[in-house]
Amino acid sequence: MTSPAISPVKRRRPEWAGRNYTLLTSAAVITGVGSSSALIATSFAVLGQGGDGGDIGLVAAARTLPLVLFILIGGAVADRMPRHRVMVAANALNCVSQAVFAVLVLTGTAELWQMMVLTALCGTGQAFFNPAAEGMLMSSVTPEQAGRAFSFFRMSSQGAGIGGAALGGIMASAVNPGWVLAVDAAAFAVAGGLRAFLDVSHIPAREPGGGLLSDMREGWQEFIGRPWLWAIVAQFSVVVAVVGAAESVYGPLVARDEFGGPGPWGTALAAFGVGTLGGAVLMSRWKPRRLLLAGTLGVFPLALPSAALAVPLPVAGLCAVMFVSGVTLEVFGVSWMTTMHQEIPEEKLSRVSAYDWFGSVAMLPLATAVAGPVEGLVGRSTALWGCAALVVLTTALVLLVPDVRNMTRREHTAPVAMGGSPTGDAAQAPAAPLPATPLTATPLPAASLLAAAPAGSASAPPPGVSSADGEGTLGRLG
Repeated sequence: MTSPAISPVKRRRPEWAGRNYTLLTSAAVITGVGSSSALIATSFAVLGQGGDGGDIGLVAAARTLPLVLFILIGGAVADRMPRHRVMVAANALNCVSQAVFAVLVLTGTAELWQMMVLTALCGTGQAFFNPAAEGMLMSSVTPEQAGRAFSFFRMSSQGAGIGGAALGGIMASAVNPGWVLAVDAAAFAVAGGLRAFLDVSHIPAREPGGGLLSDMREGWQEFIGRPWLWAIVAQFSVVVAVVGAAESVYGPLVARDEFGGPGPWGTALAAFGVGTLGGAVLMSRWKPRRLLLAGTLGVFPLALPSAALAVPLPVAGLCAVMFVSGVTLEVFGVSWMTTMHQEIPEEKLSRVSAYDWFGSVAMLPLATAVAGPVEGLVGRSTALWGCAALVVLTTALVLLVPDVRNMTRREHTAPVAMGGSPTGDAAQAPAAPLPATPLTATPLPAASLLAAAPAGSASAPPPGVSSADGEGTLGRLG
């Protein structure tokens, strides 16, 4: 009598969804809800304390200034220390700062300087979190899995952003914005707990070498030796600045003056989130051969929300253009993350990511700080039309870089050496996949800010500058 065959246990997760990847995605979903909600709540908390557009800009600038100051140090630290520890420590700082912010708003005692200090602490946490998160995510998948894995990661986090934006608009209208900030603080606590269980045993130990300055110099050489990389980061230094100013400062003001409150603006941000979700679905199926050309063409529609606010279009029209810009931003975001995964050596990912973040957000503090005064000088409509024009101009200029037009997708290849061409012999190199997690495992940053905020953040913000994991609405990692 023979024993009945035991059928194998079916995997409930795809092959590319290993332990680290699943933990990273789950944590990003949780903080995506909190961060998108807090993006709206922070602006209306400032207005609720008697502030104006200039005050909103100062609070937004207070968040991004530490990001600019500390992001390069954060990248060097993330390549030197276990990345998950850096991420957990940053989440803990974000949790505490948001919790204190929530208490001050709920008790009606929040002053402008306090809000600026607390958001600056969030920005500091973001400066250390973002490079570590990007390096951790990219090391959790192999090259052949990258496109689908990054698409699903962004789909999940942007889907959370949809719910978060809607929740933020509803709660900011119905209850004290401080409760929304409290939800964000709790989200960071839960996400930090999940990230504490990440496995970094597959990442080779760093060999003894120079100090932080040496690591930063090495990252700079890797960054500056790739024309496609620094050109797109320079582009996004302008794009992130003007989109961030339009959507974190002018958007809430237009909502207050033209739409009657935060609810319609939350709906518009939710439409953007729906668009990013649709874009992620598209990119899980479409693999453009010319990665950066397809991605860069997807940046042009980011001018549409500023133009729609300048008119301003009715809420339905604003939601429509936000949806379209969300779709095309994901085309860029997934293309950018795939390119970074393909071209940058794993042991330098966090440092290169830090330069990406630094360049992409360097002008954001200035842009958000001067948004209010510029509105007073030239008028809100003219300022918004100027934002739209700058997006179109800088995106057109970056298409002049040959590598941006010609970068091609390579399957199962090692990263190109610094300064190497993405075409030619290197494209035929044999496969050398990045190490997978034990269970085989998202402005990015360019997309991180915008979907959070760098040229690549997988990782933003916005529309807007969101709360601490930082990425805003422009590819969120956190």
